Amino acid sequence: MAWMQELITRLLTELGEDPDRDGLRKTPARVERALTFLTSGYRANIDDVLNDALFSVDYNEMVIVKDIDFYSLCEHHLLPFFGKCHIAYIPSERVIGLSKIPRLVDVFSRRLQIQERLTNQIAGVIRDKIAPIGVAVVMEATHLCMSMRGVEKQNSFAVTSAMLGAFRDSARTRMEFLELIKLRSVLPGSRGTPASTACLDED
Repeated sequence: MAWMQELITRLLTELGEDPDRDGLRKTPARVERALTFLTSGYRANIDDVLNDALFSVDYNEMVIVKDIDFYSLCEHHLLPFFGKCHIAYIPSERVIGLSKIPRLVDVFSRRLQIQERLTNQIAGVIRDKIAPIGVAVVMEATHLCMSMRGVEKQNSFAVTSAMLGAFRDSARTRMEFLELIKLRSVLPGSRGTPASTACLDED
């Protein structure tokens, strides 16, 4: 994709840099490789990622995978946001191989994203693939578009959640999940600034 390297070279020039100086000579190729990796989720096939790791099992209690590290790019400024993802589901007939759950997070986080959509996409694919009794996803993230620029709040982070099925319908089930993952903040029931719009307060 030589055209991408050409665009990055032009960008460096527009920023007032000399793309031919020693430190920048290989930057277009490096940025191309980095962006190709960081957006590899667009080219991933969910069924290939799961690789038939869906198993019938006689188990209907909560399954939790927590503290999954993720990194993504904010679609508004192409700056990173990153943090932890916590996922729970209650099987009806099938479970997902545990190692596949972080891979699903990678598929959707390696795209240009907003945190709210990312949270919903992860919950939605688990619901669609195994039809569980309920699915819950909570994501906590630091957004560099809020800390490096704009409002410049270095210690703030955004929390988003998607609660489907039993987790939406049963307060007891929902609170059991939240207690088990021990959020570092209280999950906001009050409406704070949405993650997707916080970085737009200042263009």
